[in-house]
Amino acid sequence: MCTTRPLNWPPRQWPATAIHVGVIALIAGSLLSAGGCAGPAIRSQSPEIEALMNLEADTKLIGDYATPWGLNVQHVERAALVTGLLGTGSDPPPNAQRQKLMSDMQARGVVEPNNLLASPSTSLVWVHGYLPPGVRKGDRFDIHVEVPIDNETTSLAGGWLMETRLSEMAVLGNRVRDGHVLGMAEGPLLVDPVSTGTLDSVSKLRAKVPGGGVALTSRSIGLILAPEHRSISLSKRIGDCINRRFNAVIRGAKRGVATPKTDRFLELEIPPRYADNLPRYIRVVRSIALVEPPGGRHLRLELLARQLADPVTAPAAALRLEAIGKDATSTLKKGLASKDAEVRFASAEALAYLGESVAATHLAAVATNLRSARPAALTALGVLDDANGIDALQTLLSSASAETRYGAFRSLWKMNHSLPLVRGERLGDACFLHVLDVKGPPLVHLTRSHRPEIVLFGVEHPLADGLRAEAGSSIVVVVDDAIATVSCFAVGKPDQQLEVPARVDTVTRAIIDIGGSYPDVVQFLQQATSSHCLQSRLAFDAVPNDADGRMGIHEEAALKDRAVIDGDDADDAEANIESGTDTAVYGLGVDEPS
Repeated sequence: MCTTRPLNWPPRQWPATAIHVGVIALIAGSLLSAGGCAGPAIRSQSPEIEALMNLEADTKLIGDYATPWGLNVQHVERAALVTGLLGTGSDPPPNAQRQKLMSDMQARGVVEPNNLLASPSTSLVWVHGYLPPGVRKGDRFDIHVEVPIDNETTSLAGGWLMETRLSEMAVLGNRVRDGHVLGMAEGPLLVDPVSTGTLDSVSKLRAKVPGGGVALTSRSIGLILAPEHRSISLSKRIGDCINRRFNAVIRGAKRGVATPKTDRFLELEIPPRYADNLPRYIRVVRSIALVEPPGGRHLRLELLARQLADPVTAPAAALRLEAIGKDATSTLKKGLASKDAEVRFASAEALAYLGESVAATHLAAVATNLRSARPAALTALGVLDDANGIDALQTLLSSASAETRYGAFRSLWKMNHSLPLVRGERLGDACFLHVLDVKGPPLVHLTRSHRPEIVLFGVEHPLADGLRAEAGSSIVVVVDDAIATVSCFAVGKPDQQLEVPARVDTVTRAIIDIGGSYPDVVQFLQQATSSHCLQSRLAFDAVPNDADGRMGIHEEAALKDRAVIDGDDADDAEANIESGTDTAVYGLGVDEPS
């Protein structure tokens, strides 16, 4: 509770939302069951119901006066040059993109840029990326590369994106203008891999550089006060209230996360616990009570306990209990004993962000059994960096679901890069390789985003005799008698050859050692799979989506009853169902509002 003094603002007018209707119905139902025929009591509105309704109406949340700012992604882009193509490039037509690239090349001191652009080993491309909200200087992000529609380039396979400065662009006065340089991009192109190992003509003209961008600036997030509530005193009061609930070690010092900047804007730091779930952090901040009636904290906990017990109102109630903090843990722990899965999950998720590891086993069960809630469950498990949280995630590494297994690996790796099980090794500047000694069906997982990464679930991934596969344009892998011969035939260089045991991990290392890249390894594994010489399952980007936008558990259960699942992994074959969030998103740029 931040203050018990009334504020001189208009009283809050509550809409008849589900949360209020649900709690009234819940309380009325309890009175009916306790007192038999409760018709007169309902008609006259019992004092208990009236008191709780008044408490709800008199409680003012930060979200009643402020909305989020800076939660948009920031699009950065630029014309760029790709080199290293095997005769599939083209001389770009004379247009604005060519002129822009020519200017960049001349500024870098490139000699005879027109001759370089005309080479069939180069191509003009359009590069773009997205800086997420709250990004910090030095963070990496994915780069997307496309050949413009009027170019004659036929494939980007084997190409290298030259260093490119990325900025925001806007049309002003019928001219395209550049903003500040906000990121840099460079790296080998990963032409969109597909499960069959083949590419159509369009997909050959698109590529990614996983983690190939580096942010050159940090982006702030914060809260903007509504016009009718703007004042220095209110801005400071909201900041003080947030800081009583949230503090973190920021740049070496422990301090509050909110900094009032003006009468309308507060800047927010992101606590590490919420770094991978920014939408939830904003929801919790907006759910902090700015004003509670005298003595209202105890009654409000009672009200929220009732709301938590109802599956309809449980998610919103759990957020408000999380916003209260440690005082609400006992209420949330009672929710873990509920017979309803939605209530148990909402309680466990909130407890995880409060640092209560008792939630770990409940979240692991959700990640295993409920696909729609899996993203949120894995994200919440990732903040429980104690023995319970680690153990729960490790049990998921042996799941039959590729999404569950890789989601658990990613949460463990983000939690602590140095954990022996997930530490892995860096193969030069090409990629990261992780070999996990876990049970479960053998799985080889590759990424097209985040960072170039190969994760092997299980230590045995043999390659069958008779395999002959390419790894890029100059490397060939041949398997005979359980030995893989990795050969490199590059123009102008002496031939190289390595012999290693015919396993995925050893061949991967050999490809990199002999001069290959991450896209070369991806191509090899695709060809090994399509030729049926790799029995382990090959999966790409099995990342649970939408960490905070799940449907209700009961709704998913009803959907599952009607679903027809076909495939080796029924859990991964379920249809993706999108659902929105209740977080307001306002994108006003990088600078603080004036």
